[in-house]
Amino acid sequence: MSDEKAYQVLARKYRPQTFADLIGQEAMVRTLKNAFAADRIAHAFVMTGVRGVGKTTTARIIAKGLNCVGPDGTGGPTTEPCGQCEPCRAIAEGRHVDVLEMDAASRTGVGDIREIIDSVHYRAASARFKVYIIDEVHMLSTAAFNALLKTLEEPPAHVKFIFATTEIRKVPVTVLSRCQRFDLKRIEPEVMMAHLAKVADLEGAKLAPDAFALITRAAEGSVRDAMSLMDQAIAHGAGETTGDQVRAMLGLADRGRTLDLFNLIMQGDAATALSELSAQYADGADPMAVLRDLAEITHWISVIKINPAAAEDPTTPPDEQTRGQDMASRLPMRALTRMWQMLLKAIEEVALAPNAMMAAEMAVIRLTHVADLPDPETLVKKLQDNPRPPDGGGIAGGAPAGGGTVHAPRLAPVHSAPTRGPTMTATAPALAEGQLQVYASFASVIELIRAKRDMLLLNEVETGLRLARYAPGRIEFEPAPGAKADLAARLGQRLQGWTGARWGVSVVASGGAPTIAETRDNTLSEVRAEAAENPLVQAILTAFPGARISDVRSPEAITAEAAEAALPQAEPEADDDWDPFEE
Repeated sequence: MSDEKAYQVLARKYRPQTFADLIGQEAMVRTLKNAFAADRIAHAFVMTGVRGVGKTTTARIIAKGLNCVGPDGTGGPTTEPCGQCEPCRAIAEGRHVDVLEMDAASRTGVGDIREIIDSVHYRAASARFKVYIIDEVHMLSTAAFNALLKTLEEPPAHVKFIFATTEIRKVPVTVLSRCQRFDLKRIEPEVMMAHLAKVADLEGAKLAPDAFALITRAAEGSVRDAMSLMDQAIAHGAGETTGDQVRAMLGLADRGRTLDLFNLIMQGDAATALSELSAQYADGADPMAVLRDLAEITHWISVIKINPAAAEDPTTPPDEQTRGQDMASRLPMRALTRMWQMLLKAIEEVALAPNAMMAAEMAVIRLTHVADLPDPETLVKKLQDNPRPPDGGGIAGGAPAGGGTVHAPRLAPVHSAPTRGPTMTATAPALAEGQLQVYASFASVIELIRAKRDMLLLNEVETGLRLARYAPGRIEFEPAPGAKADLAARLGQRLQGWTGARWGVSVVASGGAPTIAETRDNTLSEVRAEAAENPLVQAILTAFPGARISDVRSPEAITAEAAEAALPQAEPEADDDWDPFEE
């Protein structure tokens, strides 16, 4: 067996051994130093934060500080463990008998916690304090948390608990209230890049500045992720590692080319944008990664537009900062927010599509299509420059073109009473005079059917009944094409059942007026045609190719809808007489 020391990854080799080595957590370090100096050391700590920011490392440093005796063996608790005494070396190597580190992800039950509860009563074998470090504590079961509560609240003086978790919300509040909580934050890009450069110098590795920037951006504030990526980049570069090599290693598209693609999309140049996307795909870029980079650039430019200082990101090269500031000054916020929403939808589609590249190309086509559409502010300015139509040339009594809303007359119920045609059947019994005067018009019959909520009959009457003659108690109609043969019999039966009087409903061969549905459709078509002649509507249809008039409403209808929406919703009243035991 070789006596050579096995290679140790950078994340373990350069793991902080003292609080001085811990980067980016100044607030927590200051609190712990003051607590140690004043001898106000809590019996339980909980460390929370994202992956790789130093939760377990901090727990081990605290354990070493509690048990450090100094090089001469006479030292007390300190925030600057010497790293030379036996307790410090044993804890660093993970072999100290009184510092027990447990992974709650694999030991979640009450039985595992019972072992801790049974052992806390015994003093430490060789250290000053017996320290229990429980990593990923949120993975403990509810019963395990409950079993730990009493011991956690009043542990023996020689026992300290240190918990670490990435999901602090899953830890019961009864546990959190018994611990001092420290929230470890993500490492800032400037601090991360300086730390990576320091480690690279110690390793004798050469990395380009843009390589450090790419690694820092990909690590998202995690030191462990950054160290692992740099370890991989050093091996990948086999000498001096460049930004292009790191980008290829991470599977990222060239950010400069992504900015080019973003610019082409915002210019509405679909052909060139598709060519650029195809070129990036041919060079090995993942379509999903390209869309995500586009979304990241959209967010970045939007933030720069609100806060120009955001462009001064140390992980962004100066030329990209300049391009971002230029785009932020040119692009409207509405276009950026629209781009963001459509990219989110496109990313979902690419993830589900059988061919990611096809879905990405369709997304780029949609994005370029809407890029040159005017925003509402620009459209209003263009429309305001148009001349107003002459009086009476608009809709709803000559509404001005600059009014911004197109109105049409309210559609009234249709009543028809044309001349009587030849009769096929006529069977109406004599009725007492005045018995059915409340149904003076056919419109009142329609309202009766609607009030009775017989929607099937109402639809048949509106679409299949061409009224020839109407009198209270008597209806003559010509069936429309598609009308059911028993419509007359069923209508007479329903009206008799609802009114208590006999109705004569007859069918004639000709002479019927258009049905209610036909009249309504004709009227709506006329109103739409009239609306389409309005200069304001024409300007809108020109500005938005493919748009169409879907509905035309009168001012009275809009007012009625607004009044109805403004009415308070009545809450259902409780039934005071309700008896839960009543059958």
